[in-house]
Amino acid sequence: MIKEDPFARYSRQIFIEEIGLEGQRKIINAKVLIIGAGGLGSPVIQYLAAAGVGTLGIADFDEVELHNLNRQTIHTESSVGQPKVKSAERFVSELNHQVKCIGINRKIDHSNAEEIISGFDIIVDGSDNFATRYLVNDTCVTLRKPLVYGSILGFEGQIAVFNCNGSRNLRDIFPEPPSEDHIPDCDSLGVLGPLPGMVGSMMACQVLKIITDLPLPLNQLTLVDTLKWQFHTIDF
Repeated sequence: MIKEDPFARYSRQIFIEEIGLEGQRKIINAKVLIIGAGGLGSPVIQYLAAAGVGTLGIADFDEVELHNLNRQTIHTESSVGQPKVKSAERFVSELNHQVKCIGINRKIDHSNAEEIISGFDIIVDGSDNFATRYLVNDTCVTLRKPLVYGSILGFEGQIAVFNCNGSRNLRDIFPEPPSEDHIPDCDSLGVLGPLPGMVGSMMACQVLKIITDLPLPLNQLTLVDTLKWQFHTIDF
């Protein structure tokens, strides 16, 4: 295990005037739960661990499959067949031994959502289905937890910060999930590998801004279209 001066590791963040030593202390003391260790979760895990977030919870119940590797960059060929949380824990430990990583190899459902989410300060939703997204959103509203939301499909993605400092939540922009007959998914329509890297990195940036009390685009949905290379925001 490497022993080093924390300042040496995090100096490039500490040098940012808006973060400084006090901001880095907040990052080190933060507890963030990432739901999903897949396409979106991978860059979120990578950059929050690199930033020194003190406690990272990672909730996922899937195993790594070969087709994941085009976009889920914390996993490798040697991880195929292993639980994603175990692969993610190994990645975090190799990147930053100072981060406490809590793997939660469970499906989040109505029986355990409050129990799992209650132990963290900020929740990141990188899930891949609407049932989980709405459950996580509603639980965050009940527990008054800020939620960083993202979704991806094909060439397009969305990012928003919900339920933060009195801001609105997922149901304020999409009151109900779409019909089961009209739900697109990456399994059938695909996703370009770098897209979740972009969207997940943006989500990680918003998490760090929440932790360090920096300005946030609240009540706003950001739309990313990497085919037309267009970025739009919608106020709600």
